Amino acid sequence: MHEKIREGFDVFLHDGEKSFGAVRQVRKTELVVYVENSGDFEIPFSAIKDAEAEKVILDSSKIDPKLKEAIRRAHSGEDPRIP
Repeated sequence: MHEKIREGFDVFLHDGEKSFGAVRQVRKTELVVYVENSGDFEIPFSAIKDAEAEKVILDSSKIDPKLKEAIRRAHSGEDPRIP
């Protein structure tokens, strides 16, 4: 599945939600993902649930707690009045 992933793909925890970041690099065993308001995180391929249509969906049970916190804060600086 990781062969389909390219730089620039949006990254999500659940399909249909707002993306929290984007793929910066595809390495041999992991992705480097930029998370808004938090910077880059290395995510092992084992944490990827699906990848298609320029989207990567992660398995929340397989990601690091620091990444979970960064995802929670990803959109905290946005104006809530703007959809």
